[in-house]
Amino acid sequence: MLDEKGFVKINGIDQWVTIKGDMSKPVILFLHGGPGSTFSPYSEALFKGWEKDYVLVHWDQRGAGKTYGKNAPAGAGLEYYKANPLTLDQLASDGIAVTEYALKRVNQKKAILFGTSWGSMLGVKIATTRPDLYKAYIGHSQIVDFAGNDKKAYQRVLELAQQAKDKASVETLTALGEPPYAAARKTGQFMRVIKKYERERSKPAPETWFHVSPEYASEADAQHREEGDDYSFLHFAGDQSMGITPMAASVNYLKDALTFKMPVYFIQGEEDIITSKQSTKEYFNKIKAPNKLYYLLGNTAHGFNEQVMETLAKVLKEITKVKK
Repeated sequence: MLDEKGFVKINGIDQWVTIKGDMSKPVILFLHGGPGSTFSPYSEALFKGWEKDYVLVHWDQRGAGKTYGKNAPAGAGLEYYKANPLTLDQLASDGIAVTEYALKRVNQKKAILFGTSWGSMLGVKIATTRPDLYKAYIGHSQIVDFAGNDKKAYQRVLELAQQAKDKASVETLTALGEPPYAAARKTGQFMRVIKKYERERSKPAPETWFHVSPEYASEADAQHREEGDDYSFLHFAGDQSMGITPMAASVNYLKDALTFKMPVYFIQGEEDIITSKQSTKEYFNKIKAPNKLYYLLGNTAHGFNEQVMETLAKVLKEITKVKK
């Protein structure tokens, strides 16, 4: 049983990578969302026992978690942010290098790629750039067309707020207007309203899933996660006044990523406002792949809950034919 945690030199900088599992079993690379919302502090709670059937690879992406803490100077601010921009191409290159490192470490040729939310945007880029490295792609809360997703989300959440006679949310949304927004702060306000309505309409994840493992529980680690989350989100959303270009703005996979050379699986929440079922289904229907399956989950929004994890386990068994 392999159980490694540490910094690995990926494309010139130290990045935090963990690998755990029986080296003979299928490899899964998990791409976290956010972009700064790392899996690694919660992996023991979320994926406990999975190492018996899989090699679990978690990676704190450039600008997130321990990777951010290792590379960003203390008190990093706008000057550092502008000098060290995050781009989709750079993060995809990093993800490919992490895959190659992990596969070499366990002497295997292909991995399963799983991406959630932001990680799904990254996942499609990686899977279509280096299909030779992956036996399957799983997208959860798949981002398809960033600008189009946000416009649909605005219309939907405004409709829900009006139906609920939620004066405060309607006023916030009306003041913001329809996205895209020039300021990251406005994107944050928009997301807070969305998350309020997603919480009301879906089953949450158990609180025990998000207990930080002891090795990630230091004050410094918590600070790095918070600062990395701010840094990553700023580059994701962009901010015109700060001179930071949104790395997601140009993404439209309805035009740019329709052919996959491996099986594709989508896991979608019925109550997801951020990445709606209409958006992901439209994309899924256009995709050409050796095999593809779409799972629509009731009482589920954008994030994780028990149904998402059960479906992910089911998909992985379908891919690997693991028998428990």
